[in-house]
Amino acid sequence: MIRVVLLGAGNVAFHLAKAFTKSNDIDFIQRYGRNNKNDHLFDKTIPKTDSLNTLAKADIYIIAINDDSISTFSKQLNIDNGLVVHTSGSVPMESINCKANKGVFYPLQTFSIVQKIDYKQIPICLETEIKSDMEKLKHLAKSISNNVYEINSLQREKLHIAAVFANNFSNFMFTISKDICDDNDFSFDILKPLIEETSQKIKEINPKEAQTGPAKRNDKKIIEKHLSQLEGYQKEIYNLMSKSIIKTYNK
Repeated sequence: MIRVVLLGAGNVAFHLAKAFTKSNDIDFIQRYGRNNKNDHLFDKTIPKTDSLNTLAKADIYIIAINDDSISTFSKQLNIDNGLVVHTSGSVPMESINCKANKGVFYPLQTFSIVQKIDYKQIPICLETEIKSDMEKLKHLAKSISNNVYEINSLQREKLHIAAVFANNFSNFMFTISKDICDDNDFSFDILKPLIEETSQKIKEINPKEAQTGPAKRNDKKIIEKHLSQLEGYQKEIYNLMSKSIIKTYNK
């Protein structure tokens, strides 16, 4: 069994902890949290420490904290042996500053503590400083996921940008849609079947082929009508998106 120590108490750490606890191939020996935040959400049978000086000896140490803190935090780790990895999509592997071997264990998913997740479906992207560590990290990843990929730092950086477009930006579009619904006294629920059909459609066909709407048709009359009813950043986003779609499909 692979002995694992998990460092962090946020969304990613919470869901990793749940997945590790369920796996028969992982000896989840300890987790670290600097305070009591979210302690009530974690399995109380997993030993917890709030001191980096009392970390248990493990095969793999997983840093699941805020991206901006990874470099500074890892400098505090007095670990000579084992493999230290972070879970970030955008932070280089070299940002880990300790004597142990380095790697990346990046689960490509949006995480919220309140949302249940099937980890078996989550792609996990791996990178290691030492080639021999890859098999160890693969074994860990495959014990909780059916989708495991070797991705280097440059690829992971580009993948993270793609993920921001696919998830973060699209979710903000839903936020704007809901605001328009709320402002005009009808339920956002009306749009949910449309949203579901959109996400289902791209499982079968290329997103570029799935595009519909006034900008795809270059219907300037409808676009201008919509723009006349929008203000501020909503108008700016609508205009920019429409211009981008027109440019893509009307070359």
